Order: sequence, then C-alpha cells, then structure tokens
Amino acid sequence: MNRIKVINEPSELVPMLRSVDTVVKRDVLKEVTLEWRTADEIEEKFGPEGREAIIFFDKMKLVESRWMSTGGNYPEKSYHTFYTSFHINAQWPVYEISDVLAAAMMGDEEYAEVEAKILAEVGKDGKFSGDVAEALGFTATMLKSLVRRSVKMDFRGHRIEIKREE
Repeated sequence: MNRIKVINEPSELVPMLRSVDTVVKRDVLKEVTLEWRTADEIEEKFGPEGREAIIFFDKMKLVESRWMSTGGNYPEKSYHTFYTSFHINAQWPVYEISDVLAAAMMGDEEYAEVEAKILAEVGKDGKFSGDVAEALGFTATMLKSLVRRSVKMDFRGHRIEIKREE
C-alpha cells in the first residue's frame, strides 16, 4: 500500500529534517524502509543511537509498528516505515519558515536547554500552547516546531503534554 505524507504546515518539516540529521538515523530509516526490524535488531546493527533513532521515528509517526514472532519466540515489536513518499506544499511566509529551520537546525545542547524550559512550563498536567508560547516568548510556529522535535512531549489538540511511555 502506498501512503503519502502531505506536509501542509511548516512545523511538520521539523521531523523530516531531524530524521536524517545523522548518518545513523539515515541508515536506520533506510533499514526499516526495506524490512520490518525490531528495536533489538536495530540496536545490534547500529548501537544505542540506532535504538534512539527508532524511538524518535515512532514518536514522529514515521514508522508503523506491529508485534511479530519469529521462530516460535515471544512476539517482539517490529518497525517499518509508514510512508512511501512525501508531498510538500511549500508556500509559507519567511518569518514562519525561518522559525522552523531554526528549530530543526538548533544544536543538541541548545535544544536540550530550550526543551527543559518548555517541559518546566508545561508541567506534568500539560498546558495550552498559547500560554506556553507567551510565557517563553516564542512565536506559535517556533513553539510547534520545538515541540515536534521532542520525543518527551507532544500536542493533544492545542495543549502540550508530556509524552507517556507505552
């Protein structure tokens, strides 16, 4: 089945750009494009960074998962790419796309500091994104981009909430 990811909002570019920002992420993405792979298989081949990549792809909804059993063993969660292609409808104001690119290209250390500020503002119960943007001085586009980059938080409607482990 062919599934096409249509990107209509600028902040949706962040996961795409971050999914190929390291050699390991690119290689893991190629690997799960070809076949279903478990996180253990990915980690065995690519190391701990490979497992982190598959967790990132799962949060970004770039991979699908299913429970598979091989050789009569207990079922394990396996991953495969969700989309076969992407369609980008790209006409956004410069100020919006500059926020998106800044969030996507931000260094890991700088992002960790910003992410910690957002998480502290959101708290354990979640918070309306407009209130978080106002409190931290971000534009709505910048905040959406920063949250979409994170594996620790996600949007639920207009609220930002801490992502719970499955």
